[in-house]
Amino acid sequence: MKNISVFLASLLALSCAACASAKVVLDNAPVSLSADKLQWKEMPGTQGAVSYANTQGDILSNGEGFYSAFVRFKAGIDNGLHTHTQTLPTVVLSGTFYARINGVETLYPAGSFYNLPANLVHESGCKAGEDCLLFQYQANNFDLNPAKN
Repeated sequence: MKNISVFLASLLALSCAACASAKVVLDNAPVSLSADKLQWKEMPGTQGAVSYANTQGDILSNGEGFYSAFVRFKAGIDNGLHTHTQTLPTVVLSGTFYARINGVETLYPAGSFYNLPANLVHESGCKAGEDCLLFQYQANNFDLNPAKN
């Protein structure tokens, strides 16, 4: 049952990703990426605590358009207070991710979906005990801008 939930969450995320931006050019060819074919890379500046595997586009595209990607956080990693310049829709596939907004922490266990609005000051991370696997997409490249209290 857990595998079916993960599959359905992934399918939903991929479907949303395909429709999320008019900039995406779809050639009607199916996209099929098995887990063993994903190319994992370390997110720069994280000393191995965060890694990603692009599924469409490039999470680090430097402003060159839509991306979708799996993102893995080591258990216990906290991103500190920050913002993103665009909305960040995310599906949690494993582990428990969290967002802390105005001092209120919301937990997102496996199977959860969240969508953080652009420029929302928040803290986020992966709870201790189990690494987190996320699927996220945006109309443009990912950014994380440190914020002050």
